[in-house]
Amino acid sequence: MASLERTYTVPLRKEWLKAPKYKRAKRAVRALRAFLTQHMKSEDIRIGTSINLEMWKHGIKSPPGRVKINVQKDDEGTVRAELFGVPIVKAEEKKEEKSTLKKLAEKVTGKTDEKKTAPKQETKPAAKPEAKTENKPATPKTETPKTETKPVAPAPKPTPAPAAKPAAPAPKPTPAPTPKPSPTLNLKQPK
Repeated sequence: MASLERTYTVPLRKEWLKAPKYKRAKRAVRALRAFLTQHMKSEDIRIGTSINLEMWKHGIKSPPGRVKINVQKDDEGTVRAELFGVPIVKAEEKKEEKSTLKKLAEKVTGKTDEKKTAPKQETKPAAKPEAKTENKPATPKTETPKTETKPVAPAPKPTPAPAAKPAAPAPKPTPAPTPKPSPTLNLKQPK
């Protein structure tokens, strides 16, 4: 079964801070792979879906600073990692579950899978009697090229320019008001 099983808290922040924001989650995944390669002494590393979802939960720009994971190393040297608390499932076990579900469905419905039990027999459709067609004299057909013409919208009518209005007299300039000195800014001392 599993020859080696460990739990790690993997620090990721130091690694992904070295990358630009638009590459941080990718860098965190690479850092996790490098960490597992170094600590589990194997090159065949399978990162589970729960870890992947945790890494990408907040998007590419802000992956988690650390991740707590369970790691298993098989006798063949395959390392499988899942988030802490999530059971580690091999891909082979998933295939067996599907086949047992099919077996149970066959028992309940009483139907067997025809693909596996009997080879498919090819049947040729019966020849249909051809309908009799009258012999019509061949008339030469002249093909006329079809050209699509798009309807052209009528050109907009020019509108006459408005009559020139007499210029209004220019308003008289008003003098700008002079600011009043504020009592707090009055620096003169009364005598």
